[in-house]
Amino acid sequence: VPVILKALTYEEKRGACSVGANVRDAACYVCWAFARAYEPQELKPFVAAISSALVLATVFDRNVNCRRAASAAFQENVGRQGTFPHGIDILTAADYFAVGNRSNCFLDISMFIAGFPEYTQPMIDHLVTMKISHWDGVIRELSAKALQNLAQRAPEYAAQQVFPQLLAMTRSPDLHTRHGAVLACAQVARSLCRLADQQGRPVANFLDEEAVQGLKQIHQQLCDRQLYRGLGGELMRQAVCILIENLSVSKMPFRGDAVIGGWQWLIHDTLRNLHLVSSRSRQQMKEAAVSALAALCSAYLTPEPGAADPPAQGELVEQYLAELQSPEEMTRCGFALALGALPAPLLWGQLRQASGSAEDVITFQVLAGLGAVTHISPEDVGFAESRRDALKAIARVCQTVGVRAEGSPDEALCRENISQVYGVMLGCLSDYTTDSRGDVGAWVREAAMTSLRDLTLLLAQEQPELIEARICEQVMCCVAQQASEKIDRFRAHAARVFLALLHSDGPAVPHVPHRQELERLFPRSAVASVNWSAPSQAFPRVTQLLGLPAYRYHVLLGLVVSVGGLTESTVRYSTQGLFEYMKGIQKDRPALEDFSGTLLQIFQDNLLNDRVSVPLMKTLDQMLANGCFDIFTTEENHPFGVQLLALCREELRKSKDVQKLRAGIAVFCAMVQFPGDVRRRVLLQLLLLLCHPFPVIRKATASQVYEMLLTYDVVGADILDEVMAVLSDTAWDAELPVVRGQRNHLCDLLGVPRPQLVPKSLRKSCCRFLNFRFQFSRLWRPVPAEATPEAEPSCLVGRRNRCVVSMEDLDGPRLVRVGDAELGARRRPFLMRPVHQ
Repeated sequence: VPVILKALTYEEKRGACSVGANVRDAACYVCWAFARAYEPQELKPFVAAISSALVLATVFDRNVNCRRAASAAFQENVGRQGTFPHGIDILTAADYFAVGNRSNCFLDISMFIAGFPEYTQPMIDHLVTMKISHWDGVIRELSAKALQNLAQRAPEYAAQQVFPQLLAMTRSPDLHTRHGAVLACAQVARSLCRLADQQGRPVANFLDEEAVQGLKQIHQQLCDRQLYRGLGGELMRQAVCILIENLSVSKMPFRGDAVIGGWQWLIHDTLRNLHLVSSRSRQQMKEAAVSALAALCSAYLTPEPGAADPPAQGELVEQYLAELQSPEEMTRCGFALALGALPAPLLWGQLRQASGSAEDVITFQVLAGLGAVTHISPEDVGFAESRRDALKAIARVCQTVGVRAEGSPDEALCRENISQVYGVMLGCLSDYTTDSRGDVGAWVREAAMTSLRDLTLLLAQEQPELIEARICEQVMCCVAQQASEKIDRFRAHAARVFLALLHSDGPAVPHVPHRQELERLFPRSAVASVNWSAPSQAFPRVTQLLGLPAYRYHVLLGLVVSVGGLTESTVRYSTQGLFEYMKGIQKDRPALEDFSGTLLQIFQDNLLNDRVSVPLMKTLDQMLANGCFDIFTTEENHPFGVQLLALCREELRKSKDVQKLRAGIAVFCAMVQFPGDVRRRVLLQLLLLLCHPFPVIRKATASQVYEMLLTYDVVGADILDEVMAVLSDTAWDAELPVVRGQRNHLCDLLGVPRPQLVPKSLRKSCCRFLNFRFQFSRLWRPVPAEATPEAEPSCLVGRRNRCVVSMEDLDGPRLVRVGDAELGARRRPFLMRPVHQ
């Protein structure tokens, strides 16, 4: 039996892991065999030891197979021997399925079993001797939390026997033992302080002066031995931050002590050097340091009466604000979250800072500092994580200081500063930064949506008059746009935020556009069961918002990105939803005009923005091919066709993006449905692309033009065969002079003027002429309104003299505005400004 009991806890470390799971499993099988091999009276002297060992293996073993094997052995002994204490009750709580979850075993089942006195002390001793120094960090953390629970069952034993052992283990040379001991000290101290508070007893009844001094000296001992550095420094910093948090929450008598300064130094140094921490533990360390700072400031840095000490608070906040300008992204993240974690007394008076003179503009110091982190500049365009954490901090600051409509901006959110906060959050919804990790801007957009939800619901509950109709419309429309985009997780989050604002549990959010229609489209009972991550369930509902004028632009902007995306399921269901809506307005000309105008406006606003323009052209190709705009093709030179052609030409001008060019070719081929001058210009553009410098583009153009001629009746029957023969028989990836001759032959057949090459000398002159706009900059002084070109030169300095020249294009004259000529000066520089024809 002694050998089996030792085998039940056998574990031997080998490098970064350990062996022994097979031995423990075999020992459980032997205990299972004992129940069948021996009579109850023969095992009676060993029942207490075997039952305790099996319970420890059932609850605290790292391996799930060993836990289940121990549970089965315990069950067999309970059934056949009938002498195990509280066997039926323990089996009910620790059955085969319950022990499958390790956290449930350490935190819940162990607490239940510790209620039986026979097992309480063995469980505590096993955690202290075996699990606190375990090689797996997760086991050490769970063991510390389990000790916090078990200390409630035996407080005297934990205080008098266990706590001195743990304090001694904090000085161990072994990293794992030291780390687990610091975590255990933090959890046990908090548990004993909570118990003393519940019972109305002083903390000294459980933790004597020696124990308190031992807790206070942990940080200094580690610092003196330089154990915050090196490979184990990450673990020890995180553990001591957890210790600081628990001791601060427990209100240990350290106010005014020098140890507070040491704790502050550790937190600041940890946040300042997060970029030196390994990526796998960086997030945990950041969270631990921020939580420790919040508890430390609440417990020791805010005076009891209320207002904080002005010099101390000013120095602390200024230090954190200065760190927000760090060139290291992780440093910005840490101190942004630290500012968000500060208690209200430290923030009062720091929300704004007035400069010396009364005429200077008042800046909101904390909110402005955090808002500056969210702005994208060329130096920190990739700092998406810092922008995300700054948004979280802004939302937390708003919740901490509260809302008072007519209050002072020094102490709360009010009319004076609420618009700036909303402006920062709404601006971050347009963050689409990408890098090698993908769409990292999605983290920022997710945090912005969460912050907007929290802030809006807070205002609706406390001061709804601060929510302006314009702001509310922007919030709802921008969130609706995110709910129609292509990434499943963020689309689902946006939908949940949208519904939370629409169906708020508290007072209704005022000024929601089309509230009645939204409640009819998204009833609370029906949308509760919708899986917004599934495109098949999300897009049929989101596309219904296209019928509401206030939401149409933003929903369509997000929808075209999904329709023109790459994911098959997203493209499929978003396209189905869009076409279903288009089918409903096919015969309604005013509605179709409004929809097409919105579509063109989106194209105009996102010219040369490949994130939107490329999928938008793919969407237009599908819509034109499916006859969504057939009502416009009956008119010659319809404005929709004219404007769409101009936008496509501008988007493809000088582009070398093959994907964009392919999408543009498809749109051009679909636009031959529009009769008149639009068709002639479209054919011209396609024929120009047949001589594109890229052979792949020439081949793609020829292939799609061939399909276009088969699909649409745009060429006379007498020349159709010859045109199609030229398209199919020509090797379009051949040399350009050969291809150009065949292209010119097609121009003659189709009645399109042959494109003419521009002489190189003329091209260079035009390029130099146009590049003048990049070589000069202007600072203009105000000119009297009565000044005229005929006036004295002294009155004309800085006046802009406009003139217009005509440049011949293949498509006809294009107007180019040449302006900004300085009159009355010796130098007469000018700038080129293209104007739409």
